[in-house]
Order: sequence, then C-alpha cells, then structure tokens
Amino acid sequence: MKKGNVLKLFTKCCVLVMMLLPFSVMHTQAQVKQEVGTASYYADKFHGRKTASGEVFDNSAFTAAHNKLPLGTYVKVTNTRNQKWTIVKITDRLHAANKRVLDLTQAAAKKLGFFHWGLARVKVEVVSKEYATSLIDSQQMAIN
Repeated sequence: MKKGNVLKLFTKCCVLVMMLLPFSVMHTQAQVKQEVGTASYYADKFHGRKTASGEVFDNSAFTAAHNKLPLGTYVKVTNTRNQKWTIVKITDRLHAANKRVLDLTQAAAKKLGFFHWGLARVKVEVVSKEYATSLIDSQQMAIN
C-alpha cells in the first residue's frame, strides 16, 4: 500500500471515530439518568470536612456522594420501600471500593425514612436544576 493511501485510510478512520464518539458519550450519560441501588449515609466524623466539590460537608444539608454523576448534579432520591423521596445535590465522591449508589447526608436519610437501618434501596433520578430548586423550596418549607 502506498504511503498516500495509508494516510487517507488513517484520516478516514479518525473522522469516523470522531463522528461516533458523541453517541458513545450520550449512551453513557443516558445510563446514569436513573438507577436503582443501595444508599447509605455519612458518619458524624465527616461533618465539617471538605467534599470533592470543595464545599464543606454539612450533615444537616441535602447533599450526596456519587461516583458517576458530575458534581453539582441534582437528583431525586426515592426510597423504594416506602416511596418517600427527597432532592439532593451531588457534592462528593464515594470511596472507589464502595459498591453503593449514594452516600447521603443524615438529614436526607431521615427524610427518606432509613436513618435507623443505615441502608436503603433507592431509585436515583437526575433532575434539572430548575425542577430541583422548585422542589427544594417546598422541601425546605416542609422541614421548617
């Protein structure tokens, strides 16, 4: 094969990969829009420490750790056992060996009704910031 033909073939392959790459990224993001798994909550010792997002961790806030979703993402978390739900913001990452879907604050665990059990099966759904904000406002009113 001539040098010019090899270069053309290489260029075509690169273009094809570049064209298909966005579809693989969209597929990966679509997989994380909703998931079901086990959630736990943070121990007291983490209160006041910095999270992966740089925010100071507050166990009375409604935040969570997740390994796949971008920091700053809002999610609706539903306890599949009792259908209680809450909105949390992803501000931290789980330990790499942790097989859970989320680590929630104690406030979120209490709202979901699993604080005394320590673990719960939950459904996690990504929601828009606008939707989350409207629900958070009503959630805060219900708390106060």
